[in-house]
Amino acid sequence: MQEFPEIVTSIKQAAELTGLTEDTIRYYEKIGLLPYADRKRNGHRVYSSDQIRGIIFLTRLRATGMTLEEMKRYRELSNIGNDTMPLRLSILEKHKQKIQKEISRLYETEKIIEYKIDHYREISQNPDLSDTNCTPAVSGDL
Repeated sequence: MQEFPEIVTSIKQAAELTGLTEDTIRYYEKIGLLPYADRKRNGHRVYSSDQIRGIIFLTRLRATGMTLEEMKRYRELSNIGNDTMPLRLSILEKHKQKIQKEISRLYETEKIIEYKIDHYREISQNPDLSDTNCTPAVSGDL
């Protein structure tokens, strides 16, 4: 796991570590997805390494298609405490199933594209010059 400074002293640094923009971090705080960061006397945000890891976890959920509402619900349950662990586990298991279905769908798409690439390479390397038909032999062969 990536190491982070114990204290991140600016929203700019937090953005760099998490891959989010400063505006996105502010927006996530505004909608309650992230807790408001602690503030220094001058009003600048301060984040702990645990907060940064939490933000990164949320970015991973978002990258895999979890909605902001689902992410917010998960975070709210986390804040309640260990009594919500079975519900959080259920949320993550359902999301994992969704991801696995998407991976399967993408894998099938990859196989089709690989077939088409191989097919076009074969035609390019071994063109049938006697074939004057410009349409595919099978209507489904695009």
